[in-house]
Amino acid sequence: MEISGAHVLVVGATGGLGSALARALAADGARLSLSGRDATRLSALADELTASVLSSVSADLVDPSAPARIVDAAVAASPLDVVVFAAGVVAFGAVAELDDDTLDQLLLVNVIAPVRLLRAVAPQLGRGAVVVNLSAVVAETPLPGMAAYAASKAALTAFDRAAGRELRRAGVRVLDVRPPHTETGLASRPVAGISPRLGAGKSPDEVAARIVQALRDDEADLPSDAF
Repeated sequence: MEISGAHVLVVGATGGLGSALARALAADGARLSLSGRDATRLSALADELTASVLSSVSADLVDPSAPARIVDAAVAASPLDVVVFAAGVVAFGAVAELDDDTLDQLLLVNVIAPVRLLRAVAPQLGRGAVVVNLSAVVAETPLPGMAAYAASKAALTAFDRAAGRELRRAGVRVLDVRPPHTETGLASRPVAGISPRLGAGKSPDEVAARIVQALRDDEADLPSDAF
């Protein structure tokens, strides 16, 4: 697909990978709608990319109404060509120590929010549109101490595969992305637990560039070994 001139909604734009994606897309000439939970960081990013930004909405994805509100603001600015869900939370620790609040937050942000987003945006997408959901390598290789997080990402990947088959009839592509460990800083901000030693990860800019390439090349799946 042609990135230049495309209207791309980036949800989770204030995160380490979301902001790298927004910058990479803007550099390729995309027009952007941005959303993130941190209003201050979102405003700073919108100011940085001001020539490319059509709309900006601060929203907490735990709120059931947030995905529809984000989509409404983007569509009001211009028809959408691409939707990128780059938001996420992580938690560490043994299953026996997993509390309900942590489990709820993992599932609400990592699974339910992108489902709600796709439900809200699907009627607005025309042929050739693309939905990009960022899962993770743990959907392929679950790790001890990350069982609930891995389950949330595996659920998103399963959803993407089924939804992609449904939306294919309408000419809409669903791209499931499972990047390897990336130095986004997310592991240092878990909603619970302490990160194990993960080793050096890939740079957000490198991962973002590969995702943009997959958009350009009409790929429908981006596993961890594609990075």
